[in-house]
Amino acid sequence: MRARIRRFFWPSLRRPLPVFLTPIQNLHAAGRRSASITVAEGCKMAGVRLQASPAVIRSMIVFFPTYASRTATGWTALIAGMVARPLPERSRRRVLAVAVLRRLLDLNDAQTSSEVFRRRAEVFLFRRVAGHRVRIALGDRIIDAGLSDRSGHFQARVDFDDGFAASWASPGGGRLEYTGITDEADTDGDGAPTAAGSIHLVDVTGTSVISDIDDTVKFSNVAHRRELLRNTLVREFVPVEGMPEVYRRWRESGAAFHYVSSSPWQLSDCLCRFLGESGLPAGSMHLKLFRLKDSTPLGRLPTRKRAKRRTIDRIMDDFPGRRFVLVGDSGERDPEVYAAIARHRPEQVAGIIIREVPAKASQAKVRERLARIARRLPRDSFTIFQDPTQLADLEPAR
Repeated sequence: MRARIRRFFWPSLRRPLPVFLTPIQNLHAAGRRSASITVAEGCKMAGVRLQASPAVIRSMIVFFPTYASRTATGWTALIAGMVARPLPERSRRRVLAVAVLRRLLDLNDAQTSSEVFRRRAEVFLFRRVAGHRVRIALGDRIIDAGLSDRSGHFQARVDFDDGFAASWASPGGGRLEYTGITDEADTDGDGAPTAAGSIHLVDVTGTSVISDIDDTVKFSNVAHRRELLRNTLVREFVPVEGMPEVYRRWRESGAAFHYVSSSPWQLSDCLCRFLGESGLPAGSMHLKLFRLKDSTPLGRLPTRKRAKRRTIDRIMDDFPGRRFVLVGDSGERDPEVYAAIARHRPEQVAGIIIREVPAKASQAKVRERLARIARRLPRDSFTIFQDPTQLADLEPAR
C-alpha cells in the first residue's frame, strides 16, 4: 500500500519529520515533482534492508562553543548544548530520510556511501533526548548542567574567579576547555559518550569580530539551495580563499571572534573542525537551534534576520565596553541586519564589512542595494570587498 512520506512519519510513528526531511510539497517547491515513496522503495533507494533495530543505542552530547564575560567578582559563562540519540541504522525513518535526500539532490551510490555524506547526514538523523542529566568536568570542578528539556537542549550558568581562569586556561590562553562526564550505563544502556566543549574568555574592553560563516568564510553557495545542501552534506567544507589569513591577522592584533550563522546547530562539531583545519580563529559559535518537530522548508533554511539580530544584540549586551566589527556577505540579509544594528548601537559598532558574492539578482542591482544601505551609515563605516586582499590594510582591533 502506497503512502506519502509525511503520512508515514506522522500517523504511523507519531513523530515529526527530521530537520532536512521536509513535507512533500517542499520537494515540489525545490523543483521536484510531488512524490510518493513506499517504505520498500525508500529502502531500495537508500541501499538498506530493513531489519530489527539494535536493542541499545547510546545518547550523544554536543556542547556549543560559548564565551565568558566579566563580572564584579570574576567571570560568568554559559554552558549549552544538545542531547540526542541516533536513529537505528536500519530504522524506517532513517531509510526514508536518506531516500529523500538522495532523490532531492540526485545523489548516486558512491555519494551516499561516502564518508563525508555519512558523517554529515548522521548528525541530522536522530531523536531528541529529554530529561538526560548533563555533568561536566571544568578544571577541578564537577558542574551539574541540569536536565535536557523537551527539545533535548540544556544550558547552565557557571561562575569562576580570575585565579581559576588563570589556572585552567588552555596553553594559548583565552579559553577554558571541559569534558562531559559519562554516566555509568543504566539498565537500558543509555550512558552518553564523552564530549568536549570550550569557553572563550572575552575581556571587558577590546574589539570583537562578529562573523557570518556561509559564503563569508566558508564557500556554501547559499543563493542556490540545492548547491547549498550538496556543499553541506556531500562535499568537504572549503574556506573562502584568503579569509583565514585575514582573520588570523586580526586575531594576532587582539580581536576576539563570535561566529553567528544560520547553519543548524547539528553542524557545530563539523564547523569547529573546519575552523581549526582551515586556520580560522576559534571563537564562540551561535547557530540555528532546530528541533526535530521543525519541518522547515529547505528554502527557509537560513535564520530569519530578526533571529540573527537578537543573537548579536545579546552578545553586545554582554560586552557593552567592547567595539564590534560585523562581517558578512551580500547573499542574504547580512547588510540590512548589520546596518540596523549599527544605527541602533553607533557607539559599539566600529564598522561593517560585506563580501560581495554572486547572486540571482544582477550585479548592478546588488551594488545598488549595498550603496543604498551605505548612504544611511556614517562615512567609511561600510566596506564592500570581492577579494580578501582588499582588506590587507584593515586592522579592526586597532
